[in-house]
Amino acid sequence: MTYQLTADNVIKLPLETGSTMFLPPEDNGTPEWAVYKAWLAEGNTPEPAPEPEPAPVLTTEQKLEAAGLTVAELKELFGLS
Repeated sequence: MTYQLTADNVIKLPLETGSTMFLPPEDNGTPEWAVYKAWLAEGNTPEPAPEPEPAPVLTTEQKLEAAGLTVAELKELFGLS
């Protein structure tokens, strides 16, 4: 059994069926939490949360394009053309 923390400390458990179960960070009294606590008591620790991917570094033109604008359109909006 492999538990993994998420970025917000939710506990992630991949199931044999291919789906994933998520446990809240605080004990909510469910049988799944009881199993998790027993697993911890055996000396196990969950895998840490994966490192978030860094945000891509975009040029000004790329940022404008993502917003649906061009440099020419922005200049026109500000009367800089």
